[in-house]
Amino acid sequence: MSRDKASTLDSDLENAFGKSVSVLYEASVGDDAPPALARALELRSFLALAEEQVARVRDRVHADMAPDRDMSELSADKLHSDAQWLDAALDARDGYRAALGGLLRTMPSPAPTARPVRTAQLTATAPPPPSAGPASQHAGVTRHRRP
Repeated sequence: MSRDKASTLDSDLENAFGKSVSVLYEASVGDDAPPALARALELRSFLALAEEQVARVRDRVHADMAPDRDMSELSADKLHSDAQWLDAALDARDGYRAALGGLLRTMPSPAPTARPVRTAQLTATAPPPPSAGPASQHAGVTRHRRP
């Protein structure tokens, strides 16, 4: 698709997965590739394509409206068509940005996190022995002998 074209969210992708976009595309073809990576790269490709369309229409309108252009070449119908095309391309771009941004925000961190180790909890099966009464205020205190 649009692997070679940059997108405005490439740095977000690289931060989320910890690798460059080109390395991510290579990693996505493996059997052990996470499903989130395939989805993110698919959205990224669509985003890059939509951004390219936005740029093409923008450049075409700028060229048509250039100050050195002959005014008799201006066409309201053509500009209206370009405006509709630009609307559609901007809507697509915004949708792909939102979808990819949402996916990246909900993904777990790429860094391996320490997981708590579950251990068996020991439980007492017999009640503790009854105490003989309240402990003295000085219980357990040792006195130092004077020489």
